Amino acid sequence: MSEKKRFDTIIIGAGPGGLAAAYKLAQKQRVLVIEKGLWGGTCPNCGCDPKKMLYGVVETKWQAQLFAQTGLEGSLAIDWSALMAFKKSYTDSIPAGTEQGLAHAGIAHLHGTAHFLDLNTIEVDHTSYQARNIVIATGAQPFIPEIPGKEYLQTSTDFLSLEHLPAEIAFIGAGYVAVELANIAAQAGAKVHLIQHNKRILRGFPAEYGEKIIAALTAKKVTFHWNCEVAKVTKEQHHLSIKGTHGEQIVVDNVFAATGRPAALDDLQLAHVGIESDQRGVKVNDHLQTTKANVYAIGDAVSKSLPKLTPVSGFEGNYVAETILGATAPINYPVIAHTVFAGPEFSQVGVSLAWAQKHPADYSINTQAVGSWYTYQRLRDNDAQVTTIVTKKANHLVGAVVYAANAEELINYLTALITQQLPATALANWMPVYPSAASDLKYLYS
Repeated sequence: MSEKKRFDTIIIGAGPGGLAAAYKLAQKQRVLVIEKGLWGGTCPNCGCDPKKMLYGVVETKWQAQLFAQTGLEGSLAIDWSALMAFKKSYTDSIPAGTEQGLAHAGIAHLHGTAHFLDLNTIEVDHTSYQARNIVIATGAQPFIPEIPGKEYLQTSTDFLSLEHLPAEIAFIGAGYVAVELANIAAQAGAKVHLIQHNKRILRGFPAEYGEKIIAALTAKKVTFHWNCEVAKVTKEQHHLSIKGTHGEQIVVDNVFAATGRPAALDDLQLAHVGIESDQRGVKVNDHLQTTKANVYAIGDAVSKSLPKLTPVSGFEGNYVAETILGATAPINYPVIAHTVFAGPEFSQVGVSLAWAQKHPADYSINTQAVGSWYTYQRLRDNDAQVTTIVTKKANHLVGAVVYAANAEELINYLTALITQQLPATALANWMPVYPSAASDLKYLYS
């Protein structure tokens, strides 16, 4: 094998996690990054970044509707073509920009599908590449259920690339992807159906807050089909017919599968080299090593209970790079906040409400309806609600749930308080801008 095909570390996947590892390692090592899809990964190309761009526009329309009786006149409409052009003004430059960044940093990179030949050798297009260490950073992929007519199902990637918004669409599933995209589509003018196999949305978030999201989406004309499993999808002239296991029939223009995003591992041939995985991803230890010590896994490719989020992937990428370069400490995650951009926003961080409710001797739970507070009166956000979870022994904030128009902002302040392990009395020495979300903290956390 020629010297140019030998590296210190090979990274499979050029998303946020893989890139974080690559840039740190490249300061001291010869690194190869392999990507089979779009350079930059899911988040900036067809995930959280373009979704947030669409969300920002449609939520401005919703906020204008809330202000309609407070002095704002006229109505707003969504021009889907212009909205897509706005999204593309960002996403179109991501792949080339990512590749140029790698080249500028002197990081070797290759486009193609990788698989293991052995624990030190990766093959791409019949060419072998060797390295002492290998990092699996392949991310996750949309799941298409095995049902008759699955060829008619589309994914979130397809939704975020629609040139024209269909008149009527359906989402199969009720996780954060389905909920967020259903909100965007409904606000943009489509008739939206959300099909769920039980009567619960956003598994992993408090059910009582989920009910608020359901009410908000219902007010935006989203139709929920509860306890409904899709039996098959058929094409009928220019429409698609969804048939449920209990005889339900829904006729729409497009159907989007949003029932989860499994780890993208199919191409790697992990079993061939004895790397263990399960339905959630690659199994790793507290150093993010797989069952083979020189092979690491990070980000959405990992089997873990932590939220699979872009910042988590980047954090893990940096950690693995430091470990490969000689660090020995096990990974220690910071407090991780998670927001669903559902209109309003729905955030949680730290100790979960369910856990605190099961341990009343350890935690105080304070749920406050804050719609009448100044901040939320100003935003016409009448249903805003915040729950804080505080330790009884030290009076430290350890968890929070926020349902509000500005949840993404407020949860970041609360996350900082949790991370710093500050008691409520510490807020007496902090003087934020008034009035603002920050100035409400002394009322929320006390």
